[in-house]
Amino acid sequence: MSGINFFTTRDLEKIEDFYLNELEMELWLDQGECSIFKHGNMLLGFCQGENEHTQGVITFFYRRKEHVDEMYEKLSDVAEEEPVENENFQIYQFFAEDPEGRTLEFQTFLHPVDPYLGGEELLQGRRSVRDYREKKVPEETLLNIFETCRYAPTSRNSQSYYFVPIEDEDMIEFLSKRRGGNSAPIRKAPMAVAICCDPEETGRPKQDGDIAAYHFMLTAWAHGLGTCWIAAMDRDDVKEELNISEDHYVATVTPLGYPVKVPETPSRKEAEEFVKRID
Repeated sequence: MSGINFFTTRDLEKIEDFYLNELEMELWLDQGECSIFKHGNMLLGFCQGENEHTQGVITFFYRRKEHVDEMYEKLSDVAEEEPVENENFQIYQFFAEDPEGRTLEFQTFLHPVDPYLGGEELLQGRRSVRDYREKKVPEETLLNIFETCRYAPTSRNSQSYYFVPIEDEDMIEFLSKRRGGNSAPIRKAPMAVAICCDPEETGRPKQDGDIAAYHFMLTAWAHGLGTCWIAAMDRDDVKEELNISEDHYVATVTPLGYPVKVPETPSRKEAEEFVKRID
């Protein structure tokens, strides 16, 4: 959390109804005369007062153009115009107004940006992606992901994992055929990454490698990139192709790229269904 933007309002009840029901924000904190709403990692507060503050623009970020379109469908009655691409700023956007006339902007970036997702949104939003755009992953973005992955936890801080980026088309084709349809998503991405672990550096190579792989997938998602866990790639033919030592553990070889579409969130069990307390 980095801060909260506060506004005064003449009608807190009306504002609560709009931001909770129309914009689907969460009520982060109810302080009686003040309500604080949450969208991703943005906190927005409104306090009952004699006047309303309406200056400035409140901007909502979304990951994809279709998410902006969905918001436009809900707010078309109060929108200035349909969503458009702003070539100057490389964004897709539309503007609307809240019940007191504040300007609201709904946008998605059309170019890679530094991570902005909050922790809860990141953990709940990550999806396995099997269809990718042809656009290559910028080297700077890839290096930023690896930089964050330095902090993946390992047994006794052994830091025993390592990453093998793969962009060679023949290698990608080879890897995509190792497990039939299960490994086919590798072929659809512009690159793949093998996440491995050296057993000489740790007594827990599988645990260290698997944790590093998930750390990588979450970090990639934070940068707007999709991945897909391809299981059972700890194979001799894969290791030979990638020049990985036979005794090293390959946690996964995941495709990496920009998703064509973010899959819908599947249904999940309620917490009470998978929490088993000891009597």
